[in-house]
Amino acid sequence: MKVAVSSTGNTIDSMMDPRFGRCGTFLIVDTETMEAQPVANMSVSAAHGAGIGAAQKVASLGVKAVISGHFGPNAHMALSGAGVDIYTVQSGTVKEAVELLKKGQLNKVSSPTVGGHFGQGRGRGGGRPR
Repeated sequence: MKVAVSSTGNTIDSMMDPRFGRCGTFLIVDTETMEAQPVANMSVSAAHGAGIGAAQKVASLGVKAVISGHFGPNAHMALSGAGVDIYTVQSGTVKEAVELLKKGQLNKVSSPTVGGHFGQGRGRGGGRPR
């Protein structure tokens, strides 16, 4: 089975990125062979719709499941609509996350785990009253 894991790097030993829509890389892992292929997340710097763009990209790669720390409402809706199973884990390497999935030890989620714009960051003093 092919799964997509949000990652901070390009190898199976890279740490997971807890952000789905704003991660830099997805590792597409074959759970049988544990071979991993990095795919750049082109939605990482999108002003809007990063979760939807990332979800559409990984779904187009034929994955059956995704693993990340957090999924916003738009990403969750797009992945669910594409028939992709959604699992969460909060930390560890990509390899560890896939091993947990294979053992049936990850939480499958049926609703968003965070609100919209979760991984975006505010920067430049955003969000403070003026």
